[in-house]
Amino acid sequence: MTNDALHEPGQALHIEDLTVSYGDTPALWDIDLDIPPGVMCAIVGPNGAGKSTLIKAALGLERADAGHVRFLGRPVAQMRGQIGYVPQRHSVDWDFPTTARDVVEMGLYRALGWFRRPGRDARARALAALAEVGMQDYAERQISQLSGGQQQRVFIARALVQDAPILILDEPMAGVDASTEAVIIALLKRLRAEGRTIIVVHHDLTTVQSYFDWLVMLNVRIIAQGPVRDVYTPENLRTAYGGQLAILAAPQDTAP
Repeated sequence: MTNDALHEPGQALHIEDLTVSYGDTPALWDIDLDIPPGVMCAIVGPNGAGKSTLIKAALGLERADAGHVRFLGRPVAQMRGQIGYVPQRHSVDWDFPTTARDVVEMGLYRALGWFRRPGRDARARALAALAEVGMQDYAERQISQLSGGQQQRVFIARALVQDAPILILDEPMAGVDASTEAVIIALLKRLRAEGRTIIVVHHDLTTVQSYFDWLVMLNVRIIAQGPVRDVYTPENLRTAYGGQLAILAAPQDTAP
């Protein structure tokens, strides 16, 4: 990627010179990144590579030492209603006494205002979002009573109900069964086809080539970024994963 590309306007996510550290240990170092609009992008790298930290720092949820971030050319503070975010499941208190529908309606609070109770239209939108992820029959179920995969679907529905042009998911397939993963991927591909930008922190290299069209490979620094066919190479995998590469799937020479 050329320096000119790094300054090209209109990127869904544009990051320059981002550094995040914990004490004396860098979690991310001098990150320059561009993700164009309308792609389905995976962020991959070994454990401890800084994948989740990258997402949180971009969203302003993690303090950065340096750098700046723009979503669609604007600071994140101006984009709060334009980004749907699905955090890692383990970061959520699933014992909080609330229903699946309540959780989805939380995605509308910015539009409604915190002190307005959701009305008929908001409830209808929440139920429609739950239907999109196959969870309409569980709308009144307490989230603590749902399986891990069902909980993940509810949080995706919460992001969907915002109708945001950018959707960011942190390891949405971790710990879910194959049928739930298939539902999630089909939904994300449909949203991408509608023109939304999908950014996913992803852990399974064996599915990268079939699920995604854009790839960011990270290990504290950016190893490579761009179309999957260009980035998913043995050289980049060895650079990112080093000695862990023996347990990873090789690139598919015949991948589209």
